[in-house]
Amino acid sequence: MKTTLSSGLRSSASGLALLFGLLLPLLLPAPAGGQMLEPEPVEIRNIEVKFTGVANISEEVVRANMSMRSGMDYDDTTIDRDIRSLYRTGLFEFIEVKRVMIGTSYVDLIVEVRPKYRVSAVRFDGNKKVKDKRLSKEITTQPNYSIDERRIKEDAEKIFDYYQKAGYSQAKVDYVIERNPATGFGTVIFKIVEGGKIKVGDIQFEGNANVRGGSLRGAMDTKKWWIFSWLTGKGKFNDETFEDDLDKLRDFYREQGYLDVEISQTNVKFSYPSRKKMVITITVSEGRQYRIGVIAFSGNTTYPSDLLRRIVKTKTGDVFKPTVLDEEIELMSDFYGQFGYLETRIRLVRNPNVTTGDIDIEFEVTESEKYYVESINIEGNTKTKSIVIIRELALAPGMVFDSIRMKTSQLRLENTQFFEEVNVVPESTNIPQRKNLKISVREGRTGNLTFGAGFSSLERAVVFVELTQGNFDLFNHRSFFQGDGQKLRLRAQLGSESSEFIIAFEEPWLFEQQLAFGFQIYRTQSDFTSSIYDELRFGFEVYMRRRVIGLIEGRLSYRYEVVDIFNVNPGVSPGIQALAGKTKVSKVGMTFLRDTRDSLITSTRGSRLEFITELTGGPLGGDVEYYRLEGRVAKYMPIFRFQKQVIEILGRTGVVQEYGDSPTVPFFDRYFLGGPTTLRGFEFREVGPKDIFGEPVGGKTYTFGSIEYSADIVDPLRFALFYDIGFVNRGAYDWDASGYNDNWGVGIRFFVMGSPLRLDYGIPLTTDRYNDEGPQFNFSFGTRF
Repeated sequence: MKTTLSSGLRSSASGLALLFGLLLPLLLPAPAGGQMLEPEPVEIRNIEVKFTGVANISEEVVRANMSMRSGMDYDDTTIDRDIRSLYRTGLFEFIEVKRVMIGTSYVDLIVEVRPKYRVSAVRFDGNKKVKDKRLSKEITTQPNYSIDERRIKEDAEKIFDYYQKAGYSQAKVDYVIERNPATGFGTVIFKIVEGGKIKVGDIQFEGNANVRGGSLRGAMDTKKWWIFSWLTGKGKFNDETFEDDLDKLRDFYREQGYLDVEISQTNVKFSYPSRKKMVITITVSEGRQYRIGVIAFSGNTTYPSDLLRRIVKTKTGDVFKPTVLDEEIELMSDFYGQFGYLETRIRLVRNPNVTTGDIDIEFEVTESEKYYVESINIEGNTKTKSIVIIRELALAPGMVFDSIRMKTSQLRLENTQFFEEVNVVPESTNIPQRKNLKISVREGRTGNLTFGAGFSSLERAVVFVELTQGNFDLFNHRSFFQGDGQKLRLRAQLGSESSEFIIAFEEPWLFEQQLAFGFQIYRTQSDFTSSIYDELRFGFEVYMRRRVIGLIEGRLSYRYEVVDIFNVNPGVSPGIQALAGKTKVSKVGMTFLRDTRDSLITSTRGSRLEFITELTGGPLGGDVEYYRLEGRVAKYMPIFRFQKQVIEILGRTGVVQEYGDSPTVPFFDRYFLGGPTTLRGFEFREVGPKDIFGEPVGGKTYTFGSIEYSADIVDPLRFALFYDIGFVNRGAYDWDASGYNDNWGVGIRFFVMGSPLRLDYGIPLTTDRYNDEGPQFNFSFGTRF
């Protein structure tokens, strides 16, 4: 032991002596002046550019991509940077910089470069169905570009993808490069074998004992070819789309409880009954259908399991549907969240029951503490005032932090259409059980200046200009009159048979209360109302509206207008002649509205209920006295997700009755049916009472109903099939339906400048001697309600 220890000490001492000897020069004082000697700089005397191979680019291009110049000091770092810069141009295959020392103070640089071949031309060979010009749009390789095989290969794949999408599922695309060593240029040639355009003749299934083939086909994007495939773009085979379809079929089966379903590409057969038509046969191994077994809860201490069980809609014995169970988790999270337990987490545990063959499920609940709103933080509102945002919120400081109210607040802000993006989230604080409500918005465009021209089935031509501002601020010129949430609309329209001028304004929060106040001033003239007279209305309306209870909104209005009947043909009936000239109409109205539609323009679910009352004349003055009672209902129901199929049901009924000194209700305020928004198989105002000359004079009682089925053809086109029925009776409170008219028809729907355009062809079923002129073609903008 001593020997070993002594030997170790001698060895350590020798090592320390050696280390000290090495460090001693560093510890001694520096030479006089206190600085280390630096190498003398070497000046670049000349830079020469040499090409190996063909010089298909100029020497100036090389020099332009280098920062090193003659007369500068030589620097290795700068040279490395210049080499990288030259490679980044993509023009060179090889670059080398050589140094030739001239004495000790100068150096000559020789930059040797070997340029890449460049593209002289791009050609397509074999494309008979698709023109060169169209294929050129798919590629990035262009003449004078350097030849980059990776880019060319990607371009070949893009051309192949284009052919696939166009229905040429058997297309093949390759490429060759013909290089010319004498010039340094090459021609890129894409070799194309188009093959036939394959149409899908049928999609068949084998092994689907429990699910209908029609349901499976409905879950796929790949469709059979049919007569309208040229319009829908469906009916052609595409490999990528079909791969996605196999995933969709698996998901469809799993949503029916078949969790073990097997559908793979190896189980698919393609047959070709003709050269341009294919039949797809998909073999399915369904497996067993799983159902829900025992439903249990764990971890819940705040609320008992019996209460949570009432929230969960899934019951024992139901088919096991993964997305439904995801929705159950969301329901339970919302239940906890509405009472402030924002961070409660719920996890679903599946426990297969080998005895019953079902799947027992357990909702594992990890409860959080209860939170309250500390403050509201708003960011991103560069234009909209903060008060405009705050008044839309369903939460306020001090309230329980209700997650449902938080989602409602986000929905309200989105529905203002002031913002392109809205994000409402809880934000952590340093205060226990307190969170801030953080609102982040990105301002959107709320003003529109629209010019347009068009025509409809009621008049030959119309032009209009309209200015709308949905976030108007009457008193804020510094922000270009924007930011206070007010509504402004200015519209001027001139047509061959009509004209319209409107100024409208609304303050949605009068005195910072949820009470809207608005007015409009208008002048409208319509010559298409009748062939024997013209009608002009000008006046104003003021109104207030507010939410009365729940989703019911009340609207109180006053309207004063002058109705001018002019250009009256001689020999008209006394009823029309009596109202020739100007008639003053003064009326007050009360309307109750309940609207639950998912969209104001393209409704697919929900309803709209409206009850209208009006009192004209009497204590309000004016030349006529009558009252009106009217009810309107609309119901929208999605029936199939496939093609977004929707049923729309409309119903209306109303009565108008004179009182006081008025002998009757003026014909211009009676009810008429017929035209693009009511009975579409009849001309405008053609259904209803007539005078002795067969001129429509309207009725005092009416009822109208309509049912319409619509489905997507291809975005944005929709197909419609409809049936309309209605009657108009001469007397008030006369709901005798024996004189009804009805029609059926088909139509097309699509959007033009953000407004729905309706093209309908209505065919009368039941007519009378005044309105049996046959089918009508109608086209109009807007919705029918």
